[in-house]
Formats: sequence, structure tokens, C-alpha cells
Amino acid sequence: MAEADINRETELKLAARPEDLETLRAAPAIADRALGPAATRTLESTYFDTDDRRLAGRKVTLRVRKTGDGFVQTVKSAPEADGLGRGEWECTVPSAAPDLTLITDGEALDLLGPLSESELQPVFTSVVERTALDVTVGDGEDAARVEVAFDRGEIVLPNGTATPLCEVELELKDGPPAALYDLAHELIKVAPLRLEVRTKAERGHALAVGATDKALKAEKLLLDADTTVEGAVARIVRACLAHMVANEAVTLAGDDPEGVHQMRVALRRLRSATALFRPFIPSGQYLWLVGEIKWLAGSLGPARDWDVFGAELLAPVRDAFHRADGHGRSAVEDLDALAAAAESRRLRAYEGVREAIRSDRYTAFLLGVGSWVEKRGWRDQPVNEDSVRLFQPVIGLADHLLNKRHKKAKRAGHGFAHLPVAQRHQLRIALKKLRYAVEFFRSLYDDKPVRRYIQQLAAFQDALGHLNDVATATRLLHELHDDGSRSAPGEPRAAGIVIGWHARGVADTEAALVALWHDFLDAKHFWSKPDGTV
Repeated sequence: MAEADINRETELKLAARPEDLETLRAAPAIADRALGPAATRTLESTYFDTDDRRLAGRKVTLRVRKTGDGFVQTVKSAPEADGLGRGEWECTVPSAAPDLTLITDGEALDLLGPLSESELQPVFTSVVERTALDVTVGDGEDAARVEVAFDRGEIVLPNGTATPLCEVELELKDGPPAALYDLAHELIKVAPLRLEVRTKAERGHALAVGATDKALKAEKLLLDADTTVEGAVARIVRACLAHMVANEAVTLAGDDPEGVHQMRVALRRLRSATALFRPFIPSGQYLWLVGEIKWLAGSLGPARDWDVFGAELLAPVRDAFHRADGHGRSAVEDLDALAAAAESRRLRAYEGVREAIRSDRYTAFLLGVGSWVEKRGWRDQPVNEDSVRLFQPVIGLADHLLNKRHKKAKRAGHGFAHLPVAQRHQLRIALKKLRYAVEFFRSLYDDKPVRRYIQQLAAFQDALGHLNDVATATRLLHELHDDGSRSAPGEPRAAGIVIGWHARGVADTEAALVALWHDFLDAKHFWSKPDGTV
């Protein structure tokens, strides 16, 4: 077994229910592999930062933990791109206060930046009862030693405000990081667990500032000239997963429709990435990925559809009639009844979203994809022209893939002015795939022309999106009472008003749509090769 980097923490966290901790500790995956008895202790860790939260802004952690009769000071970096590892530097200190003079590692000092102890103040404290033991996972060269910690406690602010925490922490001590996923897969069969991507520090700082969960867009992906094809696959897939998981909490709350939207965007990006690199992915792996993505996207789709219908299609029509100073009063009442029925369906759709996100299948999907990336599962195939290319620089492939996506979009939109709605929707999908490919590879090219190209794509894609939303609204209104609920007398009239209102709007924008199509055809490529060669 290879020893883990002394200045690098590699761990996987799983949120658990307090009542399941004892069952998990007794599971054969733990009990039968234990290298010794479990030890239980109370950990009291105080986290420090400046008034302006300078460290938290960079996702850098500085804490002092009480350990028996002593104290340990720890500096941690932001989580790395793989989601498992981050830098960690520890040293003993004489008291519960930080002592920056005892930090000697240059990388740790660079993370902290210009900082004096007088600027630091305690922000919150975590008090956790931890039961931990080491277990062996795997055999032979693939064997790993993992510390399994069962944590239960709370994060407390100086004013007494607190939030509970309960999790299982898997920390790699020796061996391959993929062992963490293997062990987690076994544990989710014992009790319901969810992947926890937020560190204790992130949760504590959020509590301290009273922050609510917010929807987050995908972060810019960074590839460089030396990144191999398989390196690009790993980074892109991890980025898609991180984007999706970052929007879990706000989606579960259901108060901000942007949450479920961003989760769906992340899934579309992931599916687009798997299709983009399909020649390099074994068939069975590809089919599993696509199948799970389709399942989850299907679970999230109805909530997003009803969000769009209510906020972007129905709301402006209702507002216009409500502002009509009494004119069309009966129509107002019908539109209000339609809004109530649509809201009822939206709320039920969000129940389906929560059920999917909290399911064992969802957690297994996240762990499965994480394990696949960590193990480089795509290597499990015969050596051929495509598999050999996995180890070549991706920049040699990016031009070809972008050109391929661009040609597909042009074919999908051929004769645009005469295309029916269904075919325009296919064009919109092709444009999305092209845009995602551009976003995946943009760091390999000069940013200015890439940014201009993305803006042009986005404008055309958004315009086509409204056309699709109107078509989707027609379908939703036909399905409104498929659940057996009763329709209000005026609902059909209100539905006709909404569809007619937006159909007129679509007709009025036809000239602009055709102009956007020609702009796309005339757009200058930012990638190097005009043909499909590699």
C-alpha cells in the first residue's frame, strides 16, 4: 500500500441519520475489516477567521482542536478538483489560540496570505463525539487502509446558535483513493446515506453569516495544453457532478426555481460530455451512465416545466389582466383558477424531486460516477486507436470535436425558416451540445473570441427556448388533471388565453429568429482547424 501524502487529506463524507450510526458501525463492511478496536472521544474544534472573512472567501480553513491535554492547529486548503483531497498542515500549539509563528510550511503560509494573529477571531466551534477505527478495503496491491469516523454533534456560534451534524467520514490513510468509493457503496446498502460535499468549515461559516442555500452556475473549467484526453474526461465529469451536487440543498428547499434548473443543466452537461467522448468509453459503461442520467433528469423535469409555466408563461398574462382595471374580470378569475391548479401540480412535482434526490439510487449514482472517474474505468477496454488516444493531449482532439458539433448544428437547422417547431427543438438541442463543448474546451483557446461565440450561441438558444416553452405549456395544460383532480369551469378558457397570448408573441419574433440563425451561420470559428481532421 502506498502511504498517503502527509500534507494532503483525502476523504469522503456521508451524511447520516443519528439512529443509523450504531447499525453502520456493526455492518460487516466495518466490523469484519477492523484493524483494531474503535476509540471514542470528544473533539472540540474552534475555527478562526478575520472580520471580513478573508479565509472563508478563499475556502481556507484555520482551526485549533483540543486533543486531550493539548491543542493542534490545522490549516486546510480548498477542496481539490477531485472532490476528495485537499492540503492539510498540522502542528501542536500551546493553547486554544492560533499561533501563526509555528506554521513553517511555505504552501500553508501562502494559503493564509498576509495575516496577523490580532486580526483573527473565533467564528464558530464544532463539538463532535467521534467513534473511529481503521479498516482494510480491498486485497493485494489494491488494498487500502481507511479510517472510518462516525461523527455526531453540532456546530455552535459564540451566541449559542447551533446546527446539528451527523456523518460518516472515510479518510484514506494508505492505498488508492477509489477504496473510499468502494466502502461507501457497501455502506449505502446498510442505511440511507447521502454524499456530503460541504466541509464543516463551510457549514459553520454559512451559519455564522446567516447564509441561505443559493443556486450556483457551473464554474469555469480549466484545461491546459498538457491535459490528456482522459484527464479532460475526468475533470469535465467531476465538474458536472460538483455543479449538480452544489445545487442539491436549494433544490430540496424548493423556494428558488433556479436550483432544479441548475441541477438539470449539470445533468445535460454530463450527458453531453459522455456523448462527446463516447468513442473512448466502453459500451456498457456508457449505457449505464446515460440510463442513470435519463432517470434523474426525468425525475427533475416536471418540476422545472411547471416552474417555467407558472413564472414565465402564466404570470405575465395574469399580471396584464389584473392591471386591466376591471376589464375582463371573468378572465382574471379563470386565470387565477388555472394558476392555483398549476401550483398544485408544481408542488407535487417537487415531491418527486425530493424523493429522487433522497433516494439510494441517487447516492449510488454519485458514488458510481465518482468511482468510475477515480479508477479511470474507461481504460477497461481492448487497446485500439481510440483507447490509445486517451493518453494524448486533448488540444489535438478539441478542434475536431468542436467542428463536429458545429456541423451537426448546421445540419439540424438547414432550411430554418421553414422548420416546424419539433425540428427547431432538435436544433436547440444541437446548439446546447455545441455550447457545452465550447465551455468544456474554452480554456484551451484565446478567451475573447470564445466569449463572443458563446454569447451569440446563448442568444439564439434562449430565443429558441421560449418557442419550446410555449410548446411544452400546451402539453402541460393537457396533462393538468391527469392525476384525477377536477378542473375548474373556466380553466379551458384560461388555458386558451395563455397559449394564444404566447403564440402571438412567437409569431412576432419570427424575423428575429431567422436573423439569429443567419448570425450563427456567419459566426467566425475560434478553433484552429476548419475541417474534421485530428
